[in-house]
Amino acid sequence: MLVTGFPADAFGTNCYVVAAGPGEQCLVVDPGIGVLDRLDEVLAQHRLHPAAVLLTHGHLDHTFSVAPVCGARGITAYVHPADREMLADPAKGLSVDLTELFGGRLPYTEPEDVAELTDGATLSLAGLEITVDHAPGHTGGSVLFRLPGAGSSWDADQICLSGDVLFAGSIGRTDLPGGNTDTMLVSLRDKILPLADDTVVLPGHGPETTIGRERLANPYLRDLTGAPGRGL
Repeated sequence: MLVTGFPADAFGTNCYVVAAGPGEQCLVVDPGIGVLDRLDEVLAQHRLHPAAVLLTHGHLDHTFSVAPVCGARGITAYVHPADREMLADPAKGLSVDLTELFGGRLPYTEPEDVAELTDGATLSLAGLEITVDHAPGHTGGSVLFRLPGAGSSWDADQICLSGDVLFAGSIGRTDLPGGNTDTMLVSLRDKILPLADDTVVLPGHGPETTIGRERLANPYLRDLTGAPGRGL
């Protein structure tokens, strides 16, 4: 299996490309601001053909390039219905200061073909089986994408694309429209903590990590488990 990623030009948002192998169809996850040239390079390098775009949530820094990526290839964008309106109007997910910063400055269009994600669903796309976990808190429609990791560079049992739910050492902010701290803690408890320690986490920002590492070192997970504050 082939999993690769790179940061977008703005906010360091990670865009990932996932495929069964070189020369195959692939899935593009969270194409943010200024990713098109780098994405084309990755696709050409590995001879990949996008079959769909998966969105971990609706914030502009994760969705900005979804329309050109989908439109150029006639493919579908997948998003949870609770964040669907942000694909039409990104300002619905921005704070007042961010709206003032971005308002009218970035040309944004909604993708033509959008499919909605449901909690617990399994997507069979590009020769891969992707499990969807609804994990609200950062936004109302935040999701995790989980897939088997066998054959990847980590050769782990499972890979989790966590969006802005879980980072290495932290979690996504909950103070933007649609965010809720209590809901985030429930998602961490019910969706993140049950995952196996060797699960590789590919977050929406920052470096990769594992569930085991975060269980020990991430203060938000330690608070939920009552574990002592110690690192690896």
